[in-house]
Parts: sequence; structure tokens; C-alpha cells
Amino acid sequence: MAWYQKEISLKQRKRGFHLITDEIVDQVPEIGKIHTGIMHVFIKHTSASLTLNENADPTVRKDMETHFNRMIPENMPYYEHDTEGPDDMPAHLKSVVIGNSITLPITNGALNIGIWQGIYLCEHRNYSRSRKLVITIMGE
Repeated sequence: MAWYQKEISLKQRKRGFHLITDEIVDQVPEIGKIHTGIMHVFIKHTSASLTLNENADPTVRKDMETHFNRMIPENMPYYEHDTEGPDDMPAHLKSVVIGNSITLPITNGALNIGIWQGIYLCEHRNYSRSRKLVITIMGE
């Protein structure tokens, strides 16, 4: 059984839902060494999140952003945490709803995800920075 773990940085992105599957695969060649295993991806931030969803039609990502902005709006009068601006508390709430990690199967040296699936970085801040991910792979 082999274990690999590394921290990678993603390029800075604007607010929204962004496909990052290729960026992860490019920075983690260890995936190719695994015949059968799993990859766990964890984001080290509280104002962004990760999920797996539609990778072909960009309107899905636009609709996700629209929905989450309506579901968790900015400038609510009951928010007390606004240290970094009106998007601060909503960003934390969105990351709790979506989540901070995903686990994916690896088969024959590649991610074994659906043809229409991709890993999303869900960037919830108006002005973000580079995001860091911890990738842990286990398999043989």
C-alpha cells in the first residue's frame, strides 16, 4: 500500500464556481502510480469550498453561484462577523454548506469519476487569493 501527500497551490480566481480537475491532476502525478486507490482533497480555507459536479456546461457553474448568493445573501442585519467586508460571513456559511473536502476513487492511474463530472473550487470571496489544497492518496 502506497501513501502520498502533498500541498498544492491553485491560481487565484474570482468569485464563482471553477473547474480545477486538470490543475490538480497536473500538480499530482502520483495519481498515475496508483492502480486501485483513493484521493482525498482538502481545502485549507474557511471562505472557499470543494465539490464534484457538472464539468461540461458552464451555465451550471453560473447557476450554482446565483443560487448560493440567493440562498446565503450578503448584508444580512443579523451577521455580526463582517471584519473583511460584506462577503465575509456569507463565504463562511457557503463553505459549511458545500464542504471542505472530497474523496475520489483512482483506477488504473486515473481519477475514476463520471465523464460529466469535475472538481469545483467554490470561491466565495469577492477578492480571493491563491488557495491551498492538501492532497492525500492511498492505494496500490
